[in-house]
Amino acid sequence: MKDTENINMYYMKYYKSPLGRMLMSSDGKSLSGLWFEGQKYYASTLPEDDHAIKPEENLPVFAETERWLNAYFQGRQPDFTPPLAMETSGFRKAVWQILLSIPYGQTMTYGQIAEKLTQKQGGSKTSARAVGGAVGHNPISLIIPCHRVVGSDGRLNGYAGGTDKKAKLLALEGVNIHKNF
Repeated sequence: MKDTENINMYYMKYYKSPLGRMLMSSDGKSLSGLWFEGQKYYASTLPEDDHAIKPEENLPVFAETERWLNAYFQGRQPDFTPPLAMETSGFRKAVWQILLSIPYGQTMTYGQIAEKLTQKQGGSKTSARAVGGAVGHNPISLIIPCHRVVGSDGRLNGYAGGTDKKAKLLALEGVNIHKNF
């Protein structure tokens, strides 16, 4: 029998979105993951030890996340953000903070994010490729809006949930995905 007293518990719950089923995960207080089923890095913040995961828990953070998702998928900009657990490297966290600043209905390029990071750090230049890696590993889809990041030419590349979903999410927000950059 395993000693479960020293294991951090995680919780999960599914959400049925218009674009497919999504998995939410939480440490009990904050949202630690939100993925479209089958996307790249699916369930990446959940522990491999199944004993540390409780399925289908009704937690306040899940209710808040569902409220956020319901508003979003109804075409409204949510006016709140559920508490987020961003346990990651300092670099990824800095990139994800910039993602959180991209307004609803707008986009930013990987290069623009790299420039912002370079300005913040006041020194060495940040590469757009490194930014792309951090964006791609974002475990909290939609709420940390990695779908709002586009290539320098406006292409919808690099979305872990698939570019078809990225196009639909941006269209839902009223973004003209065919404009020239």
